[in-house]
Amino acid sequence: MEKTEISKVLTRTVVSEFLGTLLLVFFAVGSAVLAGEYIGTFGIALAFGFTLVALAYALGPISGCHLNPAVTLGMLLARRLTLRTAAEYWIAQVVGAIVGSALLFLVARQVPGLQTHGSFGTNGWGDRSAVHLNLGGAFVAEMVMTFLLVYVWLSVTHKVAVIGFNGMAIGLALATVHLIGIPLDGTSVNPARSIGPALFAGGAAITQLWLFIVAPLIGGAIAAAVHQVTHPPHEPVLVADDAVPPEATTESRAESD
Repeated sequence: MEKTEISKVLTRTVVSEFLGTLLLVFFAVGSAVLAGEYIGTFGIALAFGFTLVALAYALGPISGCHLNPAVTLGMLLARRLTLRTAAEYWIAQVVGAIVGSALLFLVARQVPGLQTHGSFGTNGWGDRSAVHLNLGGAFVAEMVMTFLLVYVWLSVTHKVAVIGFNGMAIGLALATVHLIGIPLDGTSVNPARSIGPALFAGGAAITQLWLFIVAPLIGGAIAAAVHQVTHPPHEPVLVADDAVPPEATTESRAESD
């Protein structure tokens, strides 16, 4: 592949990650900021899941539709991306999240009486948690929830691209972790998604931001390590039937007859 062709591919993938993260923040985080009292936790979780599914079909074949530094880290550790590509994705994701948050902030400011300072769809623990989850609990929750998301992502994709029904599994995983995590800490599982809104919320959203960067990245790294064990490269994917002794299959058939 010539250098100009490589440049065009990189431009497409980076723009896709920027645009996708922008739209994810605007619509999914926007569902919490602008419509949370009307749609509730279930509606917000579905907004995150449905938005990711839609974007996965639109952008998955181009960039993989990561839209999340933790997912990109998992792909990097799984040796599906180069470090340079991962760095470009991370920059595009964070900038996209900031621009998406800026657009959302402009809309939110037009709603009379809507509180944005210290909230604005951000994540938090202690008195910023609906259940007053402490720091340690929030850290563990973010690691485990991100582990699920990244593990599913790595398992349903062959390399980087999201194709076929892969987007459905990824979207369902994101919706599931939000159903569980929103009452706990608002659910991050995505450092870029947390950084963008926090910059506009200010206050405690900024001072607590570090957890929602560090914990998801650790969760993504653990997911990549575990995935290497359960799904080793260059090994068959369908191994469940091979693990059953032939005589067991014969006995089950005889019993059914």
